Amino acid sequence: MRIRQLRPGSGRARGFTLIELLVVIAIIAVLISLLLPAVQAAREAARRVQCVNNLKQLGLALHNYHDAQGQFAPGYLTLPGGNPLMGPPDASTRDTGPGWAWGALVLPNMEQGPLHSALNFNLPCWSPSNSTGARASIGTFLCPSASDATRTYDLKDEAGTYMTTLSRSHYVANAGRQEAWAYAEDDWTSLSDGPIYRNSRTRVASIADGLSNTVFLGEHSPILSDKTWVGAVPGSIICPTPRFATSTCDVAATQILVHSGPNPWENPPIVLPPNSRYTKLCQMFAEHSGGCNVLMGDGSVRFAKSTVNQRVWPALHTCSGGEVVGGDEF
Repeated sequence: MRIRQLRPGSGRARGFTLIELLVVIAIIAVLISLLLPAVQAAREAARRVQCVNNLKQLGLALHNYHDAQGQFAPGYLTLPGGNPLMGPPDASTRDTGPGWAWGALVLPNMEQGPLHSALNFNLPCWSPSNSTGARASIGTFLCPSASDATRTYDLKDEAGTYMTTLSRSHYVANAGRQEAWAYAEDDWTSLSDGPIYRNSRTRVASIADGLSNTVFLGEHSPILSDKTWVGAVPGSIICPTPRFATSTCDVAATQILVHSGPNPWENPPIVLPPNSRYTKLCQMFAEHSGGCNVLMGDGSVRFAKSTVNQRVWPALHTCSGGEVVGGDEF
């Protein structure tokens, strides 16, 4: 009887060759590349929902403030003419103290009563006694889509001298079509046709265009420039980030307020839709693709496209312009 001999290794399991292993790795890489955009899109959708919720909370706070005070919170507060405590008027803008912005004024209406109580509103917002509260980070003022995750920024004057540190806000208020801060005027009543500006006293009854047709708040990402909920510091200057270095620096008001354009002196007139290519510090600018979220006066939140009609966008920024805007026009 003959016994069959097996060749060496004929009974062993055969492993992957190098080429087969590389093919498997390539297939896995392709699958990951196909899946990654979907994951990123889902995450951005979640961040965008949070941005919308933040604006809705701020809208509710503004209306609660109106119910208590009989008017919406002003963009920020100044004492015309100034005094030794509030400082002299800024030569170019006429800003003085106390400077407190709409975001600080509505703190009790957004479950931030303890922080509001910790701030001394009888002193300027930049007073050393208010420095701790002015640095407090509030999640409702921060959009998670913003790539800059820092919570505070240092404020400087035109010479580059440090003035104070303020907490960030990714949301700004609509002062109307033109930039009233370009004028050395104490009273902005005839300059700002939006709902929220320096020392504004806007009531529901004064918005003849209707709350649902008037923008109150919108987004502004720190990827372009710094904004705050705290207040305006006279003499301070805010400048663009290095990415947008071709844009020009601007005055204190633009850390709180924006406008849509056009200004009356411009020829041709310039309108600043969301994410405008002009990248001015006094416009709305978000890191969402194609536009930004805006809060309307009725508390609803809409997504304003970068391609919004050049007539419609300024119309949405006026309180009593008499324009007729369709709900599907932006």
